[in-house]
Amino acid sequence: MTAILEQAFRGHWGRVLAALIGFLGDFDLAEECAQEAFAIAAARWPRDGAPANPAAWLVTTARNQAINRIRRDRTLAAKTRLLEVPEATEEDMEQATIADERLELLFTCCHPALAIEAQVALTLRTLGGLGTGEIARAFLVPEPTMAQRLVRAKRKIKAAGIPFRVPPPHLLPDRLAAVLAVIYLVFNEGYGGRSELASEAIRLGRALAELMPDEPEVHGLLALMLMHDARREARFTGGELVLLADQDRARWKQPQLREGRAALERALALHGRGPYVVQAAIASLHADEAPDWPQIAALYGELTRLTGSPVVELNRGIAVAEQHGAEAGLEIVDRLALEDFHYLHATRAELLRRLGRNTEAAAAYRRALALVHDDAERRLLERRVAELST
Repeated sequence: MTAILEQAFRGHWGRVLAALIGFLGDFDLAEECAQEAFAIAAARWPRDGAPANPAAWLVTTARNQAINRIRRDRTLAAKTRLLEVPEATEEDMEQATIADERLELLFTCCHPALAIEAQVALTLRTLGGLGTGEIARAFLVPEPTMAQRLVRAKRKIKAAGIPFRVPPPHLLPDRLAAVLAVIYLVFNEGYGGRSELASEAIRLGRALAELMPDEPEVHGLLALMLMHDARREARFTGGELVLLADQDRARWKQPQLREGRAALERALALHGRGPYVVQAAIASLHADEAPDWPQIAALYGELTRLTGSPVVELNRGIAVAEQHGAEAGLEIVDRLALEDFHYLHATRAELLRRLGRNTEAAAAYRRALALVHDDAERRLLERRVAELST
């Protein structure tokens, strides 16, 4: 039953909270009542069994907790209208409504009045269900700093009267960049191990594609997420990370890969040339039996031009190494100011190993080990160091 409760939290936190915020218009009260609903589930489900529709049960329970709390505290005059609302039943909680409210919550969290860091943090907290400590680690800031950031974001939404809704069509393009960035960051957080977050990001991407069918970057992001996620099951073996070149392609989800490529074709048909479309094109080429490294390197070059990101340039260095040899790739990698980025040192180590410079390679692997946080990646790096010692 513990596993069922944990799965319910990971799978339904975002929809429960979105439904409550839409009902109450208050982030803090919604979060408290959602937590109470999950606590009630933890007490009742082991005794009575899990309900047939856990999401509807949780939304119903949380909503009724909110109504009871407001009834107990009559000083909340601004919410007296809710006292006239009858208690909800599970039949009231339609799946389509819950899904729509999650999209509304996403646009609320990504309002341009909030800084991008606050947008991402609030989305991870509300839709992703991540704890403050987890979000702080993702942003590499102390937990109290992140707690204050979340508090300020919620207060700003309330003080500015930011509406809980999907913006009207004429405002959608201006809001799109922030929403896409947040969805992609949620996906990346999930791709590192929280599969329900990756699934939520893909669901939101599909919803956006329906909402904005003529925006190529929406289809590009959806394509990128689908193609990356299609390889999920092949990325780990025995708890150790498996690099793309070594993955068992029989474990890739081919229908999802085809769906991703279809979304990419749609983006290209719309003359998409933005960063997400370019990244999706790269992901598609990586999925080929024999990757076209010159084309991949050229696309990374275009992506560097669009983003100015040294991380993208690092990936171009890897592609150049595949095309022209490790020395050529190392020339690019050694120019990058990414001293605290473990992938830089892992990449340097691999290229140095190929060049037979094993002492330097071992030192670079150890530097990567000092910076890495993921256990699966750490095991891979430790194995690489051990191989150099034999």
